[in-house]
Amino acid sequence: MSSKTQTLKRPGLPTWLVIVGSVLLVFVCLFPFWWMVLSSIKTLRELYTVPPIWWPGVPTWDNYRKVLFESNIPRYFLNSVVISLGSTGLALILAIFASYGFARFNFKGKPLLQSLVLVGQLLPTAAIIVPLFITLRVLGLVNTYWGLILVYMIITLPLSVWMLTSYFKNIPVELEEAAIIDGASRLGCLFRITLPLSLPGLASVMVYAFVTTWNEFIFALCFATDSTVKTLPIGLAEFSTEFNTDWGAVMAASVVMTLPIAVLFLSLQRLFVGGLTAGATKG
Repeated sequence: MSSKTQTLKRPGLPTWLVIVGSVLLVFVCLFPFWWMVLSSIKTLRELYTVPPIWWPGVPTWDNYRKVLFESNIPRYFLNSVVISLGSTGLALILAIFASYGFARFNFKGKPLLQSLVLVGQLLPTAAIIVPLFITLRVLGLVNTYWGLILVYMIITLPLSVWMLTSYFKNIPVELEEAAIIDGASRLGCLFRITLPLSLPGLASVMVYAFVTTWNEFIFALCFATDSTVKTLPIGLAEFSTEFNTDWGAVMAASVVMTLPIAVLFLSLQRLFVGGLTAGATKG
């Protein structure tokens, strides 16, 4: 009796359903940004029209002119860039050394120290505002770049350390042992072997720290009352008064604020994909 070989097919969703679902997901994710861009080129009357106007009759650039030339948004943009880059760089440097120590060395009290690092991430914002403000006032760092840089470094460092520690542990220690046999130092192993292999992890930490700092509002509101130090989230709030909100200017400023984040994600997209691929094939 001859047996017939049958090809077993795994049950799955139809291709058309996957395509339709993906298109709907992309639409849901991009619609808020698209509506923000459209609202930034509408007139005030069109913004308050009910039902809403999906496309402006005559696109206007008055909102962008108001934001870029009649407000402090350009100064706040520069402040956000300096503070975000400074805190991200400082947090990344400290996280690299702390994470490498946790991932490669065994020492007394290591689990306790790792837990204490995470505790800093679990504290609510309201619980640390007053102690941080007192510390910055004693150090003379209120209304300064360095004050906000240190504060943002403090709030992004715990999770950055945990993220990098997990990534460093996935890198085979045998590579470093072989380099040490060849005469490399620990720092040499870190900078020549571990860090080049950890670029996706470093990119993830950098994006997390930068986005957290770029969008943060509460600490900037409390520690930066001078217009020379205020950041973009504070600038957005200034378009809202007790009796009125200039939504056109708010949308235009939001577009300006969103563009650097979009550029950052697009420029680091390959590293993110590389990290996902490495994690999927590593065994």
